[in-house]
Formats: sequence, structure tokens, C-alpha cells
Amino acid sequence: MTNNLASGDYVGMSFWLISMALVAATAFFFLERDRVDGKWKTSLTVSGLVTLIAAVHYFYMRDVWVATGTSPTEFRYIDWLLTVPLLMVEFYLIMSAVGKVPARVFWNLLVGSTAMLVLGYMGETGMMGVGLAFALSMAAWIYVIWYIMKGEASQVNASLANANVQKAYKTMTLLVTVGWAIYPLGYFMGYLGGGADAGTMNIIYNLADFWNKIGFGIVIWSAAVADSE
Repeated sequence: MTNNLASGDYVGMSFWLISMALVAATAFFFLERDRVDGKWKTSLTVSGLVTLIAAVHYFYMRDVWVATGTSPTEFRYIDWLLTVPLLMVEFYLIMSAVGKVPARVFWNLLVGSTAMLVLGYMGETGMMGVGLAFALSMAAWIYVIWYIMKGEASQVNASLANANVQKAYKTMTLLVTVGWAIYPLGYFMGYLGGGADAGTMNIIYNLADFWNKIGFGIVIWSAAVADSE
């Protein structure tokens, strides 16, 4: 990290502040593993890995922004490609902590979320038409929402007699539907809605990552602690 933040660079400051929040969240999730039952340790470990991976990428993204004033698109999508599928797999992991879940639930969540990201990346980097990539990525996101709200994942969750898991599942579903809506909004504003400047888009994405990645982990931690007491 050889570049320094300039006074008034609020985009750069948002990268820095969120990277620090992600580091703090990582330490918290890893330390709290010792507080919960063994069946929940994997879920908390994955929550910590998500925030750790994101923190590392945010340090690099901050440096790219400060040095060039351009969006660190490649670093951001590498981060998302690693962390977003892990967040979706958390649905499988929290249910597996208290019951038997078919492996196909894992794969449907993984493939759906990965397709959403790959298509978005292809649109942002010019590998595919922006409008087409947006439509296909939205279709993948809608499929993921359907799968966790009405599909097999939802049906498995409904069959589990564990109030803590069901409460966490409901809140995580809300994050995927409402919290994740920030990402296509940023994409639309930047490429289809008349154009938003790079600073605005990065602040939108940064706030979304803060809310969604740390929020997911807090929801899972809360369920794990409640179920372990």
C-alpha cells in the first residue's frame, strides 16, 4: 500500500473504513467459534472467511482507487466470485447444522450465484452487451431468490423444527432480496440509466458489501449462539 488517501476523497475513505470493519468482523467471527456448539463452527468459519477475503480485496481496491481514480472492477469481481457463493452456501450450512439437507441444494445455490456474478462481470468488462448481461444476471438472481423463497431450499427449511435456523434463514433471505438489490441498482445507474460517475458507483457497492457481508455473518452468529445456549 504505497498510496495515501487525499483529504476529501470520500470514496477512498469508504474503501478504508469498510476494510477495517471487515477485519474487525473477521476477528469477531473466528473468536466466537469457541462459544458455539461444534455443529455451528463451520458456518461461523465461513462467515469469517467471507469477511477476511473481502478485507484483503478492499485494501487492494482502495489502493487502485487512490492511485488511478478508476473503479477496481477486476478486484471487486474476484472478491464477489469468492465471497458471494460462500454466502449462498451458508443457507445450506445453517440447515445442515440441525438436519439432513440434500447435496443438490448446495450445488443449486453455488451455481446460481456464480452465474449471476459471471454474467455481471461480462457486461461490465465489455465481453457481452451491457443490456443482455444485465438481463441474464438478473434472471440468475431471480432464480436464486425463488430457490430460497419457494424452491427446494425453502421446503427443506420449513421441515426443520428449529426456530433459530428458521429465523436466520428468513433474515438471510431478506438480505438476498433487499440488500442485494443495491448491486443491480448500481449496475443500472452506471451503464443503463444515463451513467453514474465512478465514485458514486463505488460508494454504492462499498455500502452494499458492508451491509451484506457483515450482516450475513451477524445473523448466523446470532442463530449459532442462541442455539448453543
